[in-house]
Amino acid sequence: MLKKVFWVIILIIAVVGVWYWLSPSPDASPEGDSTQSQEEEQEAGYVDVSPAEAKELIDTRPELVVIDVSPSYSQGHLPGAVNYYVGDGSLDAAIPELDKDREYLVYCHIESASRAGAQKLIDAGFTNVYRLEGEYGAWVAAGYPVE
Repeated sequence: MLKKVFWVIILIIAVVGVWYWLSPSPDASPEGDSTQSQEEEQEAGYVDVSPAEAKELIDTRPELVVIDVSPSYSQGHLPGAVNYYVGDGSLDAAIPELDKDREYLVYCHIESASRAGAQKLIDAGFTNVYRLEGEYGAWVAAGYPVE
């Protein structure tokens, strides 16, 4: 009897182990601690950039258009940024006038708005869209200039 119980327990452990090994982890990411996997980024179509990468883009690409999609533009913004607030439809109204061949850096004071703004550009057919990771706060924390 004890021998049967032992083998049943071994069988259960084996089945659970195989099931666990074959099941994909819901929060597994090929990027490790990344908040957005490369696959999701490709689906989104825009590229997340760190404040340092954004600063380099601004410094080396004079044709880059920096878009602040927040309602807080007057309280401080990245140098040279234009304000098309995503929440009141300003970005939607501006999109037909924007050049799809230019590069764009989108940011806000909150992540959901910048993601929405960047995605609106992608959905409209823009192909060179970057989004500032950490938003305006990360830019300021990095010590970069603001207007």
